[in-house]
Amino acid sequence: MSDVVTQAVAALNEKDLSGFDGTAKFDIEGEGCVMVDSTGARAGDEEADVTLTADAETFKAILDGEENPTAAYMTGKLKLDGDMGTAMKLSGVL
Repeated sequence: MSDVVTQAVAALNEKDLSGFDGTAKFDIEGEGCVMVDSTGARAGDEEADVTLTADAETFKAILDGEENPTAAYMTGKLKLDGDMGTAMKLSGVL
């Protein structure tokens, strides 16, 4: 597991994900994947309701609150595959 994935898992587990009732996969380009559900975040590459793909820099900016996930999607920095509703719910807890 890469350091980027390890740091992402730790950062996501500091957030309150209990209100998120779906499954999401963050595919961090060149680094690996992080799975997120209501129980928290973990490294993994499983099926999910939505897959969000971004480079490590964009992903870190989203987690740090420096980049709005919707703006990142609209500018093409964040790609989405799957259920848009689940992505919007996740955006609300990030």
